[in-house]
Amino acid sequence: MISSGIRLGAWDYLKWKHVVPISDDMGEVICAKLIVYAGDIEEYYSFITAEAYHSVKEWMDFRASYGEKITGESWVMRDIWQTTNVKYGAKWGLATVPKKLNSSAIKRMIERGLWEQGIRTEVQSKKEQKRYDFKAAHGFRKFYKSRAEQIMRPINVEITMGHNIGLSESYYRPTEREVRDDYLKALPLLSINGTNLVLQKEVEKLTEKTRDSEDIIKGKLEEKDKQIETLIKKQEQFEQLIQSLIDSGQLKSVT
Repeated sequence: MISSGIRLGAWDYLKWKHVVPISDDMGEVICAKLIVYAGDIEEYYSFITAEAYHSVKEWMDFRASYGEKITGESWVMRDIWQTTNVKYGAKWGLATVPKKLNSSAIKRMIERGLWEQGIRTEVQSKKEQKRYDFKAAHGFRKFYKSRAEQIMRPINVEITMGHNIGLSESYYRPTEREVRDDYLKALPLLSINGTNLVLQKEVEKLTEKTRDSEDIIKGKLEEKDKQIETLIKKQEQFEQLIQSLIDSGQLKSVT
């Protein structure tokens, strides 16, 4: 949710086929396209980080390991299942009989996680109504917007959040590729392990610079070797000329 900015209600539509990995020329997943509210009048697209995609893929593979048949129609979020299937009684709760986990259940799961981790603290308002420092699920969406806008064009952020951009749509109609390329710039800020990602990119840049420097040095050395070889050949030719002049008597040998 923090890498795409989707609303809580998007989970009620999200199937595995709506998460489309995007790879670079080397075949490495760089991000994934997310089709939000598929089939609805509000349908739009967003993206998630490669980190988020691999986490979801691991989750789907984990479910498959317990016997669930994963297809494009499988819900991305499902109920918890029994670790051992039974051949009697109700089938609900079996790994092989998945039940969609709706958005209200996901909201409760997020809130429970915030409480158990000690992140959420209760604040009382003047009206004695429960208020908190930040909203649970919607806080993820706000996180996405504030982080993405530090790097991306604000209008592209609005597009990936499914907002109506009004009159701007008549003047600015970026392709999906253009929005994606803009999104890729914000990956370090939208990743849970963003610091590690930044460091990795820096290491790659330094490695590339080092490789370039080595190539330059190697080229210079080869150039010097050729110059020395040329000088040696000229010296040999000069010595041969002197010797021929001495042999012909045109030049006396100096000892």
